[in-house]
Amino acid sequence: MLTVLTISFTLTRLSGDVAVSMAGPNATQQDVETIRKSYGLDRPLTEQFVGWVAGVATGDLGRSYLYHAPVSELIRARLPVTLTLGLSGLAIALAIALPLGILAAMNEGAVLDRAIMMVAVIGQAMPSFWLGLLLVIWLGVKWQLLPISGVDTWDGYILPGTVLAFSAIPALMRLTRGGMVDALASDYVRTARAKGLTRFSVVLKHALRNAAMPVVAVAAVQLGFMLGGSIVIESVFALNGVGYLAWESISKNDFPVVQAVVLFLAIIYIALTLLADMLNALLDPRLRVS
Repeated sequence: MLTVLTISFTLTRLSGDVAVSMAGPNATQQDVETIRKSYGLDRPLTEQFVGWVAGVATGDLGRSYLYHAPVSELIRARLPVTLTLGLSGLAIALAIALPLGILAAMNEGAVLDRAIMMVAVIGQAMPSFWLGLLLVIWLGVKWQLLPISGVDTWDGYILPGTVLAFSAIPALMRLTRGGMVDALASDYVRTARAKGLTRFSVVLKHALRNAAMPVVAVAAVQLGFMLGGSIVIESVFALNGVGYLAWESISKNDFPVVQAVVLFLAIIYIALTLLADMLNALLDPRLRVS
């Protein structure tokens, strides 16, 4: 987190003079200096950094130059949209990747296995913004099956959630397949089969439990990626979330908001990786002992 604090502060200051941007093209040098002084931008960078870190430590993320409101309130107001979008994308990704990965492992080397892996390759190479625009054109405009902007109703999350899911499906699918292939070839699975257990029980109760550990870890990381990648998706689908707030702030050099959003996403990413370790410990008792 300290590294993120330092890098985000440094990069925002390298992006341009916010006082000049706020003053406008017709402002005089005196106007620029007045703005710089009123927002504390005339202080040395080290002093600005220390002040910001001290504010973060007490929960004060500063005030937005663009909205003239506390940054924490802006993020809190838009957070539900981004979290719902990220969780929707992860749910769709798991609902597609897990069954396809299991199916590919059960048909290792067959035509079905190669076809599923080809889908994973295509999904990995597909740009999310391009897929989003295609879904908007076909499912939203031409066929009018789903809303193309806003989240006034629950179905407003389907299109952007699907676009987010496509970025995570290939990795989750490959991990599921690889883990299931190893699990199905293990001794304990052969023993379960020798005991007369059904194929459904062997696959889902024995093999999947051990194959799921790397999937859980990657799923948590992918959720962090989705929340960060929501900047593009929220812009395409006009969703008023944290990602769209970040895009607006970047375009207007609103330093406090940009820094706070980067820090906020980093905190979520750290928390998700910790949660993944805890879930893996629940799945594998050996991790709890170690």
